[in-house]
Amino acid sequence: MKMKIASLVMGRTGFAMGAVDCALLLAFAYYLQYVEGLQPCPLCLIQRGFFYAMLVFFAAGALHGRWFPLYGGLAFLAAAGGAATASRQVWLQSLPPDKVPQCGPDLFFMLENFPLSRTLEKLFYGSGECAAIDWTFLGLSIAGWSLVCFVALGLYALWLAFSKTRSTVGRI
Repeated sequence: MKMKIASLVMGRTGFAMGAVDCALLLAFAYYLQYVEGLQPCPLCLIQRGFFYAMLVFFAAGALHGRWFPLYGGLAFLAAAGGAATASRQVWLQSLPPDKVPQCGPDLFFMLENFPLSRTLEKLFYGSGECAAIDWTFLGLSIAGWSLVCFVALGLYALWLAFSKTRSTVGRI
């Protein structure tokens, strides 16, 4: 019985479950933005980009059905980038108010007026708006929950990519 359950969440089905998880997380982000009125900061937008990248890699693994280590590895790399970005935002949120960086121009202004390299640099460093905590659940901010999700999905991607039972999926 254990082998059948493990085999069920391996391979294409497992990658599809990862894609659905990413899609649900993105849907919740858009709910917070458009229904609850919480505007995303620059670091939040970068984290969304990493969730989209993971969604694409999980979906490719589910649709393609081959090269699971490649798709799992790419999903893991996207999760690692997202975790680094979320960690930066959690760190900014933990700073005392007098140590928080000044708020800078918004993303669209930077894209129109700065070179791309400078825009990306300013986005990653974040600003005062990235340190604001507008929503919490069980004591964690949105950035904190994003970090938890990136770590969990990254470990899941590695498990899918390198699990020994994935070769039995087609034989069930």
